[in-house]
Amino acid sequence: MKIQIINGPNLNLLGVREPGIYGSSSFESYLPTLRQRYPDVQIDYYQSNIEGELIDRMQQVGFEYDGIVLNAGAYTHTSVALHDCIRSLKTPVIEVHISNVHTREEFRHHSMISAACRGVIAGFGLDSYRLAIEAIIAQ
Repeated sequence: MKIQIINGPNLNLLGVREPGIYGSSSFESYLPTLRQRYPDVQIDYYQSNIEGELIDRMQQVGFEYDGIVLNAGAYTHTSVALHDCIRSLKTPVIEVHISNVHTREEFRHHSMISAACRGVIAGFGLDSYRLAIEAIIAQ
């Protein structure tokens, strides 16, 4: 089984950016925990601050991987392009958020990509990624 985790803009700053909201761990320090928990699953990781690069990566893996875990960051709330890309893929995509976006600013309450995704997980910190992997494995 192969799962691609994709993080969008500003998620390269996890552990530094607003630790009260996003925690004090970087994603790179959390990734080995996921890989150790799922030794029979190839978990690949990609991060970009550039929307087109996120689309390029999803198109590269979206017809051969078993699942994509996508935290599109702020593009969640603005990107029709990501929505269209997700719709075009064979691979199921799970939308994740570290924080509970529905308890935050009003503009974060709407996702442009949710309707294209298999499901949405939000508000469980970095554990949101594990929950998404569990959902992909269970399908």
